[in-house]
Amino acid sequence: MFSWQLFRETFSFAFQALFQNKLRSTLSLLGITIGIFSIVTVFTFIDSLQISLQKDVNNLGSNVVYVEKWPWSFTKDYPWWKYWIRPQPTVNEMEIIQKKVKDADAVAYTFSKRATVEYFNSSVDMVSINGITDDYNHVVNWVQIANGRYITPAEFTGGSNVAIIGADVATGLFANDDALGKYIKIKGRKVLVVGVMKKQGESKISDINMDVSALLPYNYMKSIFDTHNLWTPRVILVKARDGISNAQLMSEVEGVMRPIRQLKPSQEDNFALNESSMVSNNFNSLFDIIAIIGWVVGGFSILVGGIGIANIMFVSVKERTSLIGIQKSLGAKNYFILSQFIVEAVVLCLIGGVIGLLLIYVLTIAIGDSFGMEFILTFSNIMLGLSLSAFIGLISGFIPAYTASQLDPVEAIRSTY
Repeated sequence: MFSWQLFRETFSFAFQALFQNKLRSTLSLLGITIGIFSIVTVFTFIDSLQISLQKDVNNLGSNVVYVEKWPWSFTKDYPWWKYWIRPQPTVNEMEIIQKKVKDADAVAYTFSKRATVEYFNSSVDMVSINGITDDYNHVVNWVQIANGRYITPAEFTGGSNVAIIGADVATGLFANDDALGKYIKIKGRKVLVVGVMKKQGESKISDINMDVSALLPYNYMKSIFDTHNLWTPRVILVKARDGISNAQLMSEVEGVMRPIRQLKPSQEDNFALNESSMVSNNFNSLFDIIAIIGWVVGGFSILVGGIGIANIMFVSVKERTSLIGIQKSLGAKNYFILSQFIVEAVVLCLIGGVIGLLLIYVLTIAIGDSFGMEFILTFSNIMLGLSLSAFIGLISGFIPAYTASQLDPVEAIRSTY
């Protein structure tokens, strides 16, 4: 039977082996530590990046279709100049989609330009000025008001000179003062600040940074900027109703857009339908490559560490051969001897794994959000490190343990090692 006494004895043997052969044990543990550190660090980076990217993808909306000139994922056999000559989406097209797409819960339009925003002697350069329609906040998740309010339907319709500004714009113009009710200048025009958005940080999957942006009613925006400029990004955003898949929505939007663009059945689409899954799919393939690199790098370290652990166990068997003979002569079974050395090897590897995980935890605290995202040592990665350590210990210790369990008691007692 595998008893608590067996546990106590095997752990005792493990720690005795560690302290009796400090240098050898340290070198062997170092291989396991480096291996676990390498592999789990890579997966911690991947998981942390995925969590951060998923937040950005969620902001894009998992049930939102973006009608644009350019696709988010290019087709190799499609000539680039065909993308170039495509027309930009228009407000009129958005209005037709609103009327005809029955599976749409909300439809919005946005038109973006870069400009300097001023308030007396303060200014913020390269602010993304976004002309939006009234359902914009119902389609996207990144319009989060920290102070003030959203633009009213009357202000959208009438093209009022009002704006919601990003957190960094508010800080750059007003420092610690309240921005609400103040008039800022955009292209020499006075615009009333009615809202300030929450601090959100820069997106890692797009050039969207709501902290350095301003939202204006589209009907006012077009009085400041040239909306017919071919280089200006314009997007129609279509959010699906509950229970409607993106595939269904995209099919319906395509069926509405083709007649709008007067495309014949034989002609290709001259517009792109994008969705957030395109972004996540592209990153998943990159994460797979990074994971393989992590396994290769960490695998070599673990292999070296495993060989070192096996060497320690063979030496330990040699040193305790006479003790094994005495145990067997007193009635110890083969599985008892086998378990002693396997548990010892597993303990050695687990110590190395725990040290590696502690180093990773310290690293996540030291790094913090210095890379613009939070590094998190997840429970699944902790379990990966511990289970991998235990597995290496089991594999490395089995042959030495089996050798010890098969020793002849009489020959073992006579050993003079």
